[in-house]
Amino acid sequence: MTQSRLPPIHSLIGHCDILMITLDTLRFDVADAALRAGRTPFLRQILPDGRWEQRHTPGSFTYAAHHAFFAGFLPTPATPGPHARLFAAEFPGSETTSSDTFVFQEPDLVTALAHRAYRTICIGGVGFFNQRSALGRVLPNLFHEAYWTEQLGVTCRESTQYQVSAAISAIDGRPTAERVFLFLNVSALHQPNCMYVEGAHHDSPQTQSAALSYVDSKLSRLFHHLQLRAPLLCIICSDHGTAYGEDGFTGHRLSHPVVWTVPYAEMLLPKTG
Repeated sequence: MTQSRLPPIHSLIGHCDILMITLDTLRFDVADAALRAGRTPFLRQILPDGRWEQRHTPGSFTYAAHHAFFAGFLPTPATPGPHARLFAAEFPGSETTSSDTFVFQEPDLVTALAHRAYRTICIGGVGFFNQRSALGRVLPNLFHEAYWTEQLGVTCRESTQYQVSAAISAIDGRPTAERVFLFLNVSALHQPNCMYVEGAHHDSPQTQSAALSYVDSKLSRLFHHLQLRAPLLCIICSDHGTAYGEDGFTGHRLSHPVVWTVPYAEMLLPKTG
């Protein structure tokens, strides 16, 4: 599968479908080690130069990180900046927009794309997308369509398979001339991920790696389906990592390198249909 470096993002709006995948809770060290060990062959095939970029997330848990993402604050390169952003909600004094940035007046990317004739679709995963409470509806309500069932959530071992099927079902039948913004919050990396290692009773970097290998095995069907429609601008990243006992810390919503350091990739994939 071929890919190209990104041209100015504003030049792609209206001409490409857009796919944003958040691999919820995935640590950079886990993603990088799995790729190097050959456990994620599909991701290795599509990632630029076959590797993850190391970045810093703007939020230490799902709700905060996704609000930032949708405003244009994607994970920041883990090198001295400033770094120009792909897209950005307009506000005075921004130092990270450039002539290549897609700048919009709306408060979030989802609304901005909807105003530019994109059909916006959310395939939920973790609890902040489950629509079971007012809080769980905030992010999904940004989209034209939002889907969540228990099969898409953190307790289902085959969640990614069901999420991919839900995404394909939501896109099927839509005119190929209609542009789509598809957002997918992959839940399998979130706790509990020990179910991906037989006999494991506690989550760990090893069980998260096994969960990532499972996720990798299910993604190709989605990409194949989307690339039949149009060129595909794709962003894949984690929203935050998590601690498995490092320095005495467990979980996330805390400040630790394993939480702040996340894998990231952006790419433009060609239409194949």
